[in-house]
Amino acid sequence: MKILVTGGAGFIGSAVVRLAVARGHEVVNLDALTYAGCLENLVSVADDPLYTFEHADIRDRPALDRIFSAHLPDAVMHLAAESHVDRSIDGPGDFIQTNIIGTYNMLEAARSYWVAQGRPEAFRFHHISTDEVYGSLGAEGMFTEDTPYDPRSPYSASKASSDHLVRAWHETYGLPVVLTNCSNNYGPFHFPEKLVPVVILNALAGKPIPVYGQGLNVRDWLYVEDHADALLLVLEKGASGRRYNIGGENEARNIDLVKTICSILDQKRPKETPYADQITFVQDRAGHDLRYAIDPSRIRDELGWRPSVTLEEGLELTVQWYLNNEGWWRALQNCDGVGQRLGTKG
Repeated sequence: MKILVTGGAGFIGSAVVRLAVARGHEVVNLDALTYAGCLENLVSVADDPLYTFEHADIRDRPALDRIFSAHLPDAVMHLAAESHVDRSIDGPGDFIQTNIIGTYNMLEAARSYWVAQGRPEAFRFHHISTDEVYGSLGAEGMFTEDTPYDPRSPYSASKASSDHLVRAWHETYGLPVVLTNCSNNYGPFHFPEKLVPVVILNALAGKPIPVYGQGLNVRDWLYVEDHADALLLVLEKGASGRRYNIGGENEARNIDLVKTICSILDQKRPKETPYADQITFVQDRAGHDLRYAIDPSRIRDELGWRPSVTLEEGLELTVQWYLNNEGWWRALQNCDGVGQRLGTKG
């Protein structure tokens, strides 16, 4: 296929682009290169004849129309989004403009293109979203595709809105769509503002390792390359109008995750004192959801997908990647918000 990927220079998007090109798909990467977009994530495919880059913003409808007309994609994978909960607390406006208005622009550009092409049944608009739209779980239970939406942060509310828009464009206009909602991703090329890279880099720098509250919040962790594999599978084989939850089947409390990373660093780059001594409990995030957990039965039963990497294996791979790629993350250390506590204005 020829796939138009939005946000392809980001963390998950670049993993999708690298895997899609490796599998022989043509890829057009549409990215605005905001603070978390990094073309260094795509050095391995930059000169591949299957790869094309378009520097554009999903809030710019004329640019989207031009890109659809120029490249004639068979499918869209829509990953472009503002994604950091803490940033959404401090500045929700960007999340409304990109995640809601940007998705509306993408849907309208895709619909216009699809109609002009004769409404091909094989066309797909794949909207990639998050399990955070479902809200917070207690000690038991799991999110399914039928769980009611209950977003608690500006970020999750903006993603919930974009999900609803995609469903509406399918039901109202017949646009062939698939939707996926994933659990927390981690792995190589993760921009250093999220928990896993912050823990690794603060530990290496000898800085305090911040843990919100008492670290008792639980997340289901999904290795990013497993996620990319699942996303391409849903694009190729998912039923039009269908939603698929993608989980890593790896639940862990934040404090246990942090201690595991510290233990891996103790082995790989030992120092006089344990890295866990740097753990510092900080003020909890406003509206911090207690627990996320995904029931992946649908994607497993209908499409045959399961994660291939355990949390322990994935964390070891991730830590080693950061140790081996210091040049990549050092270049990002001066980016806005990196190494700073955000989300306290709420």
